[in-house]
Amino acid sequence: MSGAGRSTAANVLEDHGWYVVDNLPPQLIPAMGVLASRAREEGAADLRIAAVVDVRARPFTGELRDHIASVREHGWHPQLMFLDATDEALVRRFESVRRPHPLQRDGRLLDGIQTERELLRDLRADAHVVIDTSGLNVHQLARKLTPIVGVTGGPSLRLAVMSFGFKYGVPLDADFVLDMRFLPNPFWVPELRPLTGVDAPVAEYVMAQEGAGSFVDRTVALMEPVTAGYLREGRRYATVAVGCTGGKHRSVAVAEALSRRLVGDDIATFVVHRDLGRE
Repeated sequence: MSGAGRSTAANVLEDHGWYVVDNLPPQLIPAMGVLASRAREEGAADLRIAAVVDVRARPFTGELRDHIASVREHGWHPQLMFLDATDEALVRRFESVRRPHPLQRDGRLLDGIQTERELLRDLRADAHVVIDTSGLNVHQLARKLTPIVGVTGGPSLRLAVMSFGFKYGVPLDADFVLDMRFLPNPFWVPELRPLTGVDAPVAEYVMAQEGAGSFVDRTVALMEPVTAGYLREGRRYATVAVGCTGGKHRSVAVAEALSRRLVGDDIATFVVHRDLGRE
């Protein structure tokens, strides 16, 4: 149903590695199955595809059941998920964004909703999974969808640990910003100046300074409730930015140390050195 959480569901699928095609005319579903089969034969054995179809494809909706059935001929096992909500919830959502229902025309919101229910009645009856989103916000819907569409065994949260130089500006996508300029700068040590924080002599120098080790320990402790909350709320990505003056020595060494420490059963990390080599 329009307004029942289609966009949120599509985002959750993408976050879990699905290839999502939004607003796909049902008549193209068999062609997508052919292309997917070809990709699978070429090595994409774990390819999973989701087609988001809604009332915007009204001219083809009556044929959707036949098109879904035809996909089975290509060795796929299509599953139909139907998102629903009460009339009251749908009206409230449309009014909150001040948008008309796609089938409303010159009538009321409820007229459009009832027309859509009639059009989709048989599809709802065919659905393998029906999810009522009436009392769910976007985070709660994401949590409800994850066990259905997610892949178990992999990390649920990816943390980017980014080093940067303050003189080049704070990263716009940073969720946390840490300042390493309280540590002595290896730039003023002649033998360390040409090296970077990924080199062992610089990393050892930085981490040997007073406060460096405890800073990393406390940052890891600080992130524990944060990452736990992200996992509960269904957040998939976050960026921890670690800065120093030029983004070459201190921030790089600490970012590398933090990345190793923040890894967990449900957390994967990767390091980005934004300004390394920029000077």
